[in-house]
Amino acid sequence: MTQRDPEITPSLTVLYDGACPLCRREIGVYRGLTPSKPLRWCDVSETGAALPPGGTRADYLARFHVQQADGAVLSGAHAFIALWSTLPGWRWLARLAALPGISALMEITYRGFLRVRPTLQRVARALERRKTAAPGGSADSMANTSGIEIPPDMVGELRSDHAGESGAVWIYHGVLAVTRDAGVRNFARRHRETEQRHLDLIEQLLPASQRSWLLVPWRAAGFLTGALPALFGPRAVYGTIAAVETFVDHHYQQQIDRLADRPHHAALRSLLIECQADECEHRDEALSHRATPPGRLLRTWCAVVGHGSAGAVHIARRL
Repeated sequence: MTQRDPEITPSLTVLYDGACPLCRREIGVYRGLTPSKPLRWCDVSETGAALPPGGTRADYLARFHVQQADGAVLSGAHAFIALWSTLPGWRWLARLAALPGISALMEITYRGFLRVRPTLQRVARALERRKTAAPGGSADSMANTSGIEIPPDMVGELRSDHAGESGAVWIYHGVLAVTRDAGVRNFARRHRETEQRHLDLIEQLLPASQRSWLLVPWRAAGFLTGALPALFGPRAVYGTIAAVETFVDHHYQQQIDRLADRPHHAALRSLLIECQADECEHRDEALSHRATPPGRLLRTWCAVVGHGSAGAVHIARRL
């Protein structure tokens, strides 16, 4: 439903599909920010929503749109760029899109995402149903996050964890989008489910306003980190996962050590320990599939992945 304010004319009306679990998550991040210009949010999945002329409800559900103050409607990459230009932490992406050829590349990437969107929606809805059906909202002992307090000096760490788990989910999306190897697909499906559970837990703890502003780049980077090695076969996939999880193990350990002498935050520390244990299990399973030592090219790629993960954490702590 459109939110109206008779005193303020919005610079943009953001038209989004509130029935899509992927869209809801992303719009939730955007709405937690303070825009530089007035925005209006319109859930086009609601029957009472006032839609711009010239398009049907199906049109607005199929792609992301924004309507400018002059009534012009932008779609796809151009719509995202217009929205990002109003949001702190996202304006740099809008400026990047002004470079020659970048907006066209963004549109091609967005169209690629739309091809796999129905599959991702089904996965997200299944996970939501499972979380709702299970006692406490999740299926295992990590479900109870009530009463867990985040100390101020750990907000940046949890922000980086949220960004990392978002990227991890999309690593497995990338693997599954490319590989047809049955063993790799089974591996990716199982571990994607675990990473999604970690992500859900951290989202219960960390308000949207304190999450990274760069979730779209983290997801894109995750997708490429999974899809590229999948082009070269199972050996490259397992090597990549082992490299990522080796870094994640160390990252979680740093946070666990930081909380070692804080009994008041023992519950948060325990949750991090459980997440770390899952990541180590992923690493060890990936390593178990390595029949021979990695070659020079794979070692170089894994080193790039490790350094990239460290750089992403450094940025996500702040943005």
